[in-house]
Amino acid sequence: MSSATRIRRLGAATAAAIAAAAGGTAIILNNPSLAGSDRGPALDVVRRKINDVNVVVPSRAVQESALISAGSANPLDILVIGGGATGSGAALDAVTRGLRVGLVEREDFSSGTSSRSTKLIHGGVRYLEKAVFNLDYGQLRLVFHALEERKQMIDNAPHLCHALPCMTPCFDWFEVVYFWMGLKMYDLVAGRRLLHLSRYYSTQESTELFPTLAKKGKDRNLKGTVVYYDGQMNDSRVNVGLAVTAALAGAAVLNHAEVVSLIKDESSQRIIGARIRNNISGKEFDTYAKVVVNAAGPFCDSVRKLADKNVQPMICPSSGVHIVLPDYYSPEGMGLIVPKTKDGRVVFMLPWLGRTVAGTTDSDTIITLLPEPHEDEIEFILDAISDYLNIKVRRTDVLSAWSGIRPLATDPSAKNTESISRDHVVCEEYPGLVTITGGKWTTYRSMAEDAVNAAIKSGKLSPTNECITQNLRLIGGDGWEPSSFTVLAQQYVRMKRTYGGKVVPGVMDTTAAKHLSHAYGKLAERVAVIAQDEGLGKRLAHGYPFLEAEVAYCARNEYCESAVDFIARRSRLAFLDTDAAQRALPRIIEILTAEHGWDKSRQKHELQKAKEFLETFKSSKNAQFHDGKHQ
Repeated sequence: MSSATRIRRLGAATAAAIAAAAGGTAIILNNPSLAGSDRGPALDVVRRKINDVNVVVPSRAVQESALISAGSANPLDILVIGGGATGSGAALDAVTRGLRVGLVEREDFSSGTSSRSTKLIHGGVRYLEKAVFNLDYGQLRLVFHALEERKQMIDNAPHLCHALPCMTPCFDWFEVVYFWMGLKMYDLVAGRRLLHLSRYYSTQESTELFPTLAKKGKDRNLKGTVVYYDGQMNDSRVNVGLAVTAALAGAAVLNHAEVVSLIKDESSQRIIGARIRNNISGKEFDTYAKVVVNAAGPFCDSVRKLADKNVQPMICPSSGVHIVLPDYYSPEGMGLIVPKTKDGRVVFMLPWLGRTVAGTTDSDTIITLLPEPHEDEIEFILDAISDYLNIKVRRTDVLSAWSGIRPLATDPSAKNTESISRDHVVCEEYPGLVTITGGKWTTYRSMAEDAVNAAIKSGKLSPTNECITQNLRLIGGDGWEPSSFTVLAQQYVRMKRTYGGKVVPGVMDTTAAKHLSHAYGKLAERVAVIAQDEGLGKRLAHGYPFLEAEVAYCARNEYCESAVDFIARRSRLAFLDTDAAQRALPRIIEILTAEHGWDKSRQKHELQKAKEFLETFKSSKNAQFHDGKHQ
């Protein structure tokens, strides 16, 4: 590569001018410790920046300007393609090492697989079983690693992640002994990363803890259950938290920005950047980087084809379908996991955000932007859970159903390319293009670390410090406690007397306070202030705690650029109840219009796109057909 491509830092004055022109902040490029100085971003420095209550996230215009400014003479160190968990994690990892980083995402942060997960943070009980019976050290290593990352993930985003007890029903005494021993081994492998000890519960104790659990089934009687602990998360909000934290730490992150081609150095054939299209404005620009990291999940083959159109695919896509049911299907704070159904698949029912999420399937699929669940997959889940419940399982109870694509990967450098790995794959088939794919949500942080390590080696980069994300809390997590919601409840609940003598809650009640505290952590008070001061304290949908103020907050502070961004990723309304999301759309669009200055045409477009999006979520109200089995 020519000397013209060597990195050159933007000066403070340039950064300040860009920020001033865009009406934003110069935090991206105006902080020496975050721009690659000799001092480097020590962990406490980064923490102070992220947790400064007065800090403002750089505007979208500032972020785009920073990417445009990364020309051939002053390239970024790393440009990450893909804003899912791994891509956002890689951007955060790289920028906190003192590197100049850009991140672009075609749709929205967490718009693909990362928002459509099982919501579990787990080590992999099934992998442990395989490791023991097949004497497979590789599987055991996966479990050790995932359990370590499980605890770290909960610690780094405590407001969005928590431990969840999971109940495994046993229908003969052999199963009791088998599952008890297996889950005790799971505890042992976790070691100091243990969440809570597993234990056996009698039939009576089990039905007290899980009232809808059936004592009797077809030719079998419940002998008790074994309860163990894994983690649970609000997946897309963790992902958005990663992207926003990376932005505050100094990365130039831009959603709704698509890579349309890769830039090659003609002499060396090395990838040195990308042509990017802002999908909101339609504007195209070039961004140069010493290394490009391909973290596009199921779409990583599409990025690889930009480098070589004849490349062999490395992704083997698998469909994971989940459904959401009313809260009465499972008790709050206790999940149900059946490790082996009659056809050998794992099925679970977990309480999540006041509802019950059930799944999952594992079947071949095609790669598409908006995967849809098939009716037979929904029926499979309903059939599977009905065998273990004492209530009638009805198709009409399905509030939402969605499909996610698991990017199972083959390693292109492996001798046996037929083996599909549940572990992640990092490779550099073309100079300057590092691909990271495979793996699972739980290990996103270590996947990101591996990708950045590979990028540093590829580009001969000089980070100012080692990886620090292991002990870096995401935005809103530092100083958060489970009791933090009480401060909101005490400070912002105002009783108002209406006509007729009725007394009603003001800005929020305890339910809303808990929701805001868990969704935004220590920043929940910012949302509460908007609700109180700007008259946006109403609920968006009956029966759900989401407030109008959240729409405004997310537009200002979390790069919420569309109605779908809000109903699917900033809030989880689309995943919880498609009908409620549809009813809330007009008001959401009205608030976003005020924030972004949309015209009538854009408002109409947003409504249409949101309705099309919700049609891919097969709730009982928009399912295409029923077979009559679960009416």
